[in-house]
Amino acid sequence: MSEAYPQSYYAASANPMQPFEELDGSIRADVCIVGGGFTGLNTAIELAERGLSVVVLEQNRIGWGASGRNGGQVTGSLSGDKAMETQFRRTMGRDASDFIWDLRWRGHGIIKRRVEKYGIQCDLKHGHVQTAYKPSHIPELRALYETAVERGMGDEVEFVEGKAMAALVESPLYPAGLINRRNMHLHPLNLCRGEAMAAASIGVRIFEDAKVLEIKDGALPVVRTASGDVTATTVLMAGNAYHRLARGKMRGALFPASLGVVATEPLSEETVKAINPQDLAVYDNRFVLDYHRLSADRRLIFGGGTNYSGRNSKDIAAELLPAIEKTYPRLKGVKIAYQWSGMAGIIVNRIPHLGRIAPNIFYAEGYSGHGIATTHIVAEIMAKAITGTMEEFDVFAGVDHIRLPFGAWVGQQALAAGMWYYKLRESLR
Repeated sequence: MSEAYPQSYYAASANPMQPFEELDGSIRADVCIVGGGFTGLNTAIELAERGLSVVVLEQNRIGWGASGRNGGQVTGSLSGDKAMETQFRRTMGRDASDFIWDLRWRGHGIIKRRVEKYGIQCDLKHGHVQTAYKPSHIPELRALYETAVERGMGDEVEFVEGKAMAALVESPLYPAGLINRRNMHLHPLNLCRGEAMAAASIGVRIFEDAKVLEIKDGALPVVRTASGDVTATTVLMAGNAYHRLARGKMRGALFPASLGVVATEPLSEETVKAINPQDLAVYDNRFVLDYHRLSADRRLIFGGGTNYSGRNSKDIAAELLPAIEKTYPRLKGVKIAYQWSGMAGIIVNRIPHLGRIAPNIFYAEGYSGHGIATTHIVAEIMAKAITGTMEEFDVFAGVDHIRLPFGAWVGQQALAAGMWYYKLRESLR
C-alpha cells in the first residue's frame, strides 16, 4: 500500500488531481522511469516531447517525497560549486566556469517555460534575498554580487545593508543582503502535480502505488512491481533519498537528511507588509541555514535545522518556533498550523550523482537541498543522454564521488559528525 501525503500545508492547499491508476499486468515502453518527483516527471516530459513512449512508476503519490515537501525556493545556489569547478576542469578546462554559471540559472528557464506552456498554477513569484547572518559574512555576499554584475545580471541583483536591509526584511538578524530578481519561489507540490498532468497530456503513462521490487538487467530491462511489470529499452532510477534499488553499485554515495518545515496560521496584511513588504523568499548564507517565505495566503513558511542523523525530528514546530521568533520578533507567539518533514538526498561533495549501472539503466539523485531548479536541469541532461547526446551526462558521470565504505547507519553518523564540524567552523567565522 502506498503512503498518503504528509499533513503539510502543501498537501492541504494542493490543486485537485485525480489519482493515477495502479499498474496491472505487463506493458512495454521505450523508457521506464522509477520515481514520480521532479526528476522523473520532467525527464518523462522531455522524452515524450521527443516522441518516445514513457512509463513513470511512483511508489506512493506524485510528489510524495522531497519534491512536494521542500521550502519552495528556486535559486541559483549550487552547494557543490567549488567541488564542481575542481572536477569539471579535468574534462572541460576553462569552459568549466561558464558551464557551472549556466547551471545556476538554467533550471529557472525550464520551470518558467513549463509553467507557461502547460498552464501550471503553482503561485510562481520572482524575488529572493540571500542574507548575511553576521558582519563577517558580508564580504562573501559582496563577492557574489560583483560576480553577478560581471556576468551581466546587473539589472537583476542589488546589494543592500543597514537600514535598507531592515526595510526589506524586518529582522534584527541580517546586517546585509543580496537581492536577486531572477530567483523565484512557488508551491512545489502544485508544480509537481501540474507537471504530472502535463506529462499525462502528452502520452506519458503514470502509475501510483507502484513500488518497484526489482529491475532485471538485460537487452530489454524489466521493471517489476507487485502487480505488474514494464519491459523497456531504457530505465531511469529517479527516486533520490527514498529508494534503495541497485544499492550494491550505488552504495555509500547518498545519505538522507531530514528537512523540517512549518507553516504558520495566515498573517494579517499589516503584518506581511511589515515583515516582508516585497514578498521575497529569504535564506541566510550559513552552511546549515534557515529559509523562509510567504505563501499565497499570507502564511510564513519556515524551514531550517537540517537533521543529518537520517531520522525525522519528533516535534518540528517546537524546534523551529524559537528560530521564527528570533528572526521575526513581531511574530512572537504566532501559531503553527502545519509541520512536516522530508528527506533530502545528500551527496558528500554536493555534486548531483548521475550515472548508470548498466548500458541501458541510468540513475540520477543527490541534490543536497537545492533540488527544485537542479532536478529540472538534470531531467534535461538525462533525456539527452537517453536519446544519445551524452556530453553533459558524461561530465557528471565522470565525477569522483566520495563514497563512505561502510554500512548506512555508520555512514549516516559520519555525515552527521561532518555537519557538526562545519556548523562549529561556521560559528567561528
